[in-house]
Amino acid sequence: MRRRDFINFLSVAVVAWRTSAHAQQVERTHQIAILIPFRDDEPQVKLRLSAFKERLHELGWIEARNIRFDYRFTGQDPERIRAGTAELIALGPDVIVAWSNTTVVILQKATQTIPIVFVGASDPVGSGFVTNLSRPSGNITGFQNFETEIGGKWLDLLKEIAPGMRRVAFVYNPEVSANAAIVHTAEAASTSLGVTVTAAAVQSIGDIEHVLTDFAKEPNGGLMLAPFPLVATNQDRIIALASDLHLPAIYPFRYFTTNGGLASYGFDPVELHRPAASYVDRILKGEKPGNLPVQAPTRYELVINLKTAKALGLSVPPALLGRADEVIE
Repeated sequence: MRRRDFINFLSVAVVAWRTSAHAQQVERTHQIAILIPFRDDEPQVKLRLSAFKERLHELGWIEARNIRFDYRFTGQDPERIRAGTAELIALGPDVIVAWSNTTVVILQKATQTIPIVFVGASDPVGSGFVTNLSRPSGNITGFQNFETEIGGKWLDLLKEIAPGMRRVAFVYNPEVSANAAIVHTAEAASTSLGVTVTAAAVQSIGDIEHVLTDFAKEPNGGLMLAPFPLVATNQDRIIALASDLHLPAIYPFRYFTTNGGLASYGFDPVELHRPAASYVDRILKGEKPGNLPVQAPTRYELVINLKTAKALGLSVPPALLGRADEVIE
């Protein structure tokens, strides 16, 4: 082979090798693990996963081509969450997506190296997930749901809707420190509003039924609920219980109100999963989770169900209806 031909042959071979290597790199299948403390058949789970995967698809991630999902649907059982955590970590994922405080607490103890993106966790600094919001610094970042001050806001709104309320049961998960912090802000606001807050620690729907039934034996009561998976999973039973016991209630998410609850003040948890997918995209492309700031919802909605208000004998002030983002007739 002549020298010129040999050089040309080498050039073509190098280009072909680089092209092949680049294609292999582009088409490498990345693995995303998702730890979900709900059942897989719950409507909100399907909506949130759909939003998450849709955004990833928009960013160029195609399932079965360059990305793979591994799920663990654990419910609220801590043992099942721990088992699901161990199974997912053993798979060696590129990133783990965690829903709610209960999953992040367990994941944080299990790995300090695999990137974790949380969605819908409360008070991530107070809970010890990150050192600060603007620069988390570790292997964890994500999207928080409510700041702890929301407890006072919920109480104020519920008092406006039900001015005769003198006492309120605040249902929360005692194992979630952020839930307790939200309850404390409601307690701090209660004196000026002339309301007594009863912190109701629960761990099952049976606990909720027992606590509220006892609480409703006295008049002028109301109901508030901290955001945690048990409440979301049992929303229909809780809404029916509040109606049966004649307890005006304010809920953390809109879907409670559209399903018959009195009022809600919060954000759309489905929409929170789209920016979470963008963070996963950035991590898969090389960014460190510790350099991605924790973000909070930018828009909160007040939704009032007038039909439920009338059934409870409440006349919602026109000024409050005017401030509402949505009124369900």
